[in-house]
Amino acid sequence: MNMPAVEASAAQEFYSREGYRVNLSDERWKLSKDVDIPISSLTDKLSIDKYLAFRNVFAFYAKSSSPSHLQNLFYRCKDYLESTVEQSPFSVESLISYRSTLDTKTEWYLGTLRGFVRQWVALGYTGIPSEALVLLDKWTLKGNEKGYAVQSMCPDRGPLTDIEMEGVIATIITAYSENRLELTDACYAMTLIMTGRRPAQITGLKLIDLIEQPNRYFINFPRAKQRNQPWRSTFKKLEIAEDLWLLLQQQVLTVKQTFAHRMGTEIPEELAPDLPLFPAWKAFDVQSELKEQLIGDRLHVPNDSVRRAMARVEKAVNVISERTGQPVHLNPNRFRYTLGTNLAREGKGVYIIAEALDHSDTQNVGVYVRNIPEIVERIDKAVALQLAPLAQAFRGILVKAESEASRGSDPSSRISNETENLGTCGSYGFCNALAPMACYSCKYFQPWLDGPHEAVLDRLILERDSILEQTQDRKIAAINDRLILAVSDVINRCNSMKCGMSRD
Repeated sequence: MNMPAVEASAAQEFYSREGYRVNLSDERWKLSKDVDIPISSLTDKLSIDKYLAFRNVFAFYAKSSSPSHLQNLFYRCKDYLESTVEQSPFSVESLISYRSTLDTKTEWYLGTLRGFVRQWVALGYTGIPSEALVLLDKWTLKGNEKGYAVQSMCPDRGPLTDIEMEGVIATIITAYSENRLELTDACYAMTLIMTGRRPAQITGLKLIDLIEQPNRYFINFPRAKQRNQPWRSTFKKLEIAEDLWLLLQQQVLTVKQTFAHRMGTEIPEELAPDLPLFPAWKAFDVQSELKEQLIGDRLHVPNDSVRRAMARVEKAVNVISERTGQPVHLNPNRFRYTLGTNLAREGKGVYIIAEALDHSDTQNVGVYVRNIPEIVERIDKAVALQLAPLAQAFRGILVKAESEASRGSDPSSRISNETENLGTCGSYGFCNALAPMACYSCKYFQPWLDGPHEAVLDRLILERDSILEQTQDRKIAAINDRLILAVSDVINRCNSMKCGMSRD
């Protein structure tokens, strides 16, 4: 292709929907903080006329559509053009050939391409044969498959179980308190867990979006995936727990202090509310006016930062799933799936679920109320002992006797069930957790080999059954399920140690 001719014909600038200036002849189009399209990678796939039309159609989308939609559109076109290099682009032959490469799970690729072709023709650009458009209009194409991870309760990508979620929350709090987890990562994780919001809604937050009212706390989340709506143009206020509010206030303080430190002066009071809650520090230029930099999304971290943070959280917490015996995989979608699934289990309808997940309609939330996965209504002793090795909920150290425990010589370190001693606490710090129940999931607990641990397990299961019978609320009854598995884990380890000692 004669690129100088292309550049001469395409010397035109425009602004993307998110306010980024783009030149039609640029090799790459930066459309937002998250989307950068290598538009020139298709120069050798199209004739000069078609390539110019192609760029102009993309410019139309760039001005009015979300950058993520345009990115998806670009890669669907790229896949089509690279898969049909032997045929003329957008010919009937190439479309038939491309469809033959797709299956029921990928046929939606062609549906996306069809929308692009229709827009191309509607804008008045040439290059699309009329017979090709007729063919596309005749085809009935399957849409993108939705909800598989939810309906299958996929242990790697689907909703978390109550036991997994309890473990994740507890270990996030522990990891943060022990400085094994950065403040920003803890904020990402707890915001995802407690609100179910999308990464784009979290990265788009500014300090002004945290709202305090008497004894109530809110986050005014910018909405995402709204058609023809610019960034931070519509919002939905969500009430949050005080614990999350206090954590986010630490993030607010850190953001203000870091900006002031980098600028070498206090932040102007009128600009502080517009500071991003999660800043992209590499994008901040101390030589430029802060007021100008706060316009648009440039100082906000990319959405992918949330996914990368969840990978770090996963590594830091290392929670073991009772379903697989492997570390629980964490990503932003899983917390969203979990919220929707739990609401469906509680009998909530599609409208309530759509509102909770901030959907504009109900077309994508039906997956949560269709074929709700079976759940364990009752955990008895046999089930608990069987699941315990997989969950590995006990995090302490089993000792043969009190004399072998850390602080074993200190009588005040003994953990009792009010009638008998169960083990030793190895921590020298103050703890206000409810002993002995909470001790079994604490890393400082050192249960004794001959401690009456089965009595603790029997009591927990009896309480679980009683609560379920009285309330008929599975979620309330299951509140101690991870603790039940931790006690069962101790019992299994005691039995294994005793067997080993008898063989010796």
